[in-house]
Amino acid sequence: MFVDRADAGRRLAVRLLHLASEKPVVLGLPEGGVPVAFEVARELDAPLDLAGASAEGEGTTGHGGRGVALAGRTVIVVSDGLASGSTARAACAAARASGAARVVMAAPLRAREAVVPEADEVVCLIEPEGPRAVGEWYEDFGQVTEADVSAMLGRAASAPRARDVELTAPQGAGGMVVFAHGGGSSRHSPRNRRVAAALHEARLGTLLFDLTRPEEDVFDVPLLARRLSETVRWVRERTQGARIGYYGASTGAAAALWSAAELGDDIAAVVSRGGRPDLAGPRLAGVTAPTLLIVGERDEPVLTLNRSAQERLRCPNKLETVRGATHLFAEPGTLNTVAELARAWFVRHLNR
Repeated sequence: MFVDRADAGRRLAVRLLHLASEKPVVLGLPEGGVPVAFEVARELDAPLDLAGASAEGEGTTGHGGRGVALAGRTVIVVSDGLASGSTARAACAAARASGAARVVMAAPLRAREAVVPEADEVVCLIEPEGPRAVGEWYEDFGQVTEADVSAMLGRAASAPRARDVELTAPQGAGGMVVFAHGGGSSRHSPRNRRVAAALHEARLGTLLFDLTRPEEDVFDVPLLARRLSETVRWVRERTQGARIGYYGASTGAAAALWSAAELGDDIAAVVSRGGRPDLAGPRLAGVTAPTLLIVGERDEPVLTLNRSAQERLRCPNKLETVRGATHLFAEPGTLNTVAELARAWFVRHLNR
């Protein structure tokens, strides 16, 4: 028996780990196959999409609207269970027609009569004997709605890929700081790396990842905040028990504050460096995490915006101005001051 589709997906993923090196694409059969596929995609660090064909062979529009390219890729089509196999055969054929180099059909269970010749490989955990419905093998086989599917596809798209992040957790680290860079920057930002190094010296963990993608609007703060919130869930699964803080710069700081307001006690501290907290205006009053705003003394427009935003914060907060610094803290010694201020704030609020 499987507890539910998520349990089945995690167990199925173990049998598919040999495919991780092929950087596959995972397609879930609508609707019930998507929760299983979500877990498979997460374990294999693979993109997730909706399988694009019905049992009658009718294609759907752009694979559920996500449009993950299949040409030349290994494609894993996932179901919550194969009864007749007709829908699975149509989905595998559609993946092949879209240019997939290799098609793998995967399901927690399948009836012996369910044959999928359109797949190069079929992976299943059990093959029950006798005419039992798929749902009988699950303790919880509740209905999966279109809204559920949309939410899971959104979460999968927002979650960071392991190959695109840098997670550093010093031994004994009790706190983890998630970095949110501004527009035009990335996880390779030398300014953020300098601060991260200072946090490592204090035995705090860090996560640097690419918050924005080249084609995205860096001022879409709600989008960036949702991505940050999903990243916190991703971090929590890998760093059990750690208190989590945000270090944000420019528009990334606005996203950090927006997300902190939504996550509440899940975020223990926030530091904004040269940030635009004003862009989180509707959410500022909802932030509960102690917040430190760091601004260059000579960055007058941003300093004015930070002072105004500080008045709307209801959480414990502090505004620090760094003497002689402009927006990018390029002046000698100013970035070291930022690192020291951030480290002290996180040590105070993240360490148990």
